[in-house]
Amino acid sequence: MTIEEVDQFLCQQFVGRIGCHAENRTYVVPIAYVYRDGAIWGFSHEGMKIEMMRSNPRVCIEIDRVEHLGSWASVIAWGTFEELTGGDATRGATIVSDRLFETIADPESRRRLDEALRGDPRPIVYRIIINQRSGRVEGQLG
Repeated sequence: MTIEEVDQFLCQQFVGRIGCHAENRTYVVPIAYVYRDGAIWGFSHEGMKIEMMRSNPRVCIEIDRVEHLGSWASVIAWGTFEELTGGDATRGATIVSDRLFETIADPESRRRLDEALRGDPRPIVYRIIINQRSGRVEGQLG
């Protein structure tokens, strides 16, 4: 994939896996995300992922789309975690909620997402500044 194709793919998808590494331990977990302005934007509550990214902000993200073994695309991106606060966190939460709401038709699921973003305790909003990315596609995705 060209860099333009990689960026387009990242914009089209909204679920990926983030790999964190700290204290000789690697942790890979799914995330909902938005790709904008050369960064992956997301949110989470306190937990192992956030603790590890605070300890070692260098992360790897994998996003894929698989129709079958002869038709798939995958992107790997490396970047640096930034925990957002104040106005940056508010902007990040808006970026994430606006994009993810587009993907949810069910009113109950939309309510739960809104509650997760605006409830108490407030989530940690973050961005991963991407500094390297590559992708591969096999076959034709429909």
